[in-house]
Amino acid sequence: MEDVVRLIEQFGLLAVFFTVLLDEGGLPIPASPLLAVAGALTARGELNLTALIAAAVAGSVIADNGWYGLGRTRGRRVVGFLCKLSLSPDSCVRDTETLFVRVGPSALLFAKFIPALGNVTIALAGITRVPFAIFLPLEVAGATLYLATPILLGRIFHNAVSELLNTLERLGVIGVGLLAAALLLYLFIRWWQRMLFIRQLRMDRITVEELAALLDNERKPLVLDVRSRAARAEGVIPGAIPAHPTDMHPVLAHHDRDAEIVVYCACPNEATAAVAAKHLKAAGFKRIRPLLGGVEAWALAGHQLVIVEDGQIGAAA
Repeated sequence: MEDVVRLIEQFGLLAVFFTVLLDEGGLPIPASPLLAVAGALTARGELNLTALIAAAVAGSVIADNGWYGLGRTRGRRVVGFLCKLSLSPDSCVRDTETLFVRVGPSALLFAKFIPALGNVTIALAGITRVPFAIFLPLEVAGATLYLATPILLGRIFHNAVSELLNTLERLGVIGVGLLAAALLLYLFIRWWQRMLFIRQLRMDRITVEELAALLDNERKPLVLDVRSRAARAEGVIPGAIPAHPTDMHPVLAHHDRDAEIVVYCACPNEATAAVAAKHLKAAGFKRIRPLLGGVEAWALAGHQLVIVEDGQIGAAA
């Protein structure tokens, strides 16, 4: 235990800073266990509690400001990138947008406590142009609440943490191997959950080129946009109808069950669109295809988005 304590005394704050920085930067590195161990050492006087929380918050603030800046400069492309980076199911995008629209920037105070919502919420603050003077204090407060929790829990239960560290020290190389195995198991479980989620949603997709060709025909497919209202404000695929994934547009009540329906959302893995497609299948519709790559793929292919506001349609900038 003493060797572990001396190591954390020498590199503890730096280790905490970089671990939180990488974790909040998007890498699947769980910072909470290290924060709990460091919190236990504050009870023994080996680390200063205030300095420890400050080091953790500093790492989070730097990472979060990076996501905020990317959101302001790169727009919704950042959300698509976060979908690809995250090991969490991709339906987080629409849920986070809905939450952000409902509660506003104050979502920054608690979003980190909800898996997969933290970085997306930070990016949305940049995308929606939340003033930096409002963003920064809310982000710092949210990061402090989130990161102080495992630190304080480690301090409160320091005896249990110390006993665990002593056991690992006695085990030597075996103890290090157990920690490494636990981390690998954690990453594998997260990856496997994502694979199962995507496999569950797998169905016949329609490509951007196929959809563009269908929209040029006289018998156009019905196109449903299942993104949030805030996302739709930036432009929709021409002719698309707004639709919640669990509560479809009333026009569908009397729609031909054999008609072709295309559903799209914002996430590259089309998670929300696929969920909506499942509800449509349950309602009796047979020909439902999520758009491969979502609206981002449509825009990147050079196709037009239109702005729908108060019944008026105009081309998106």
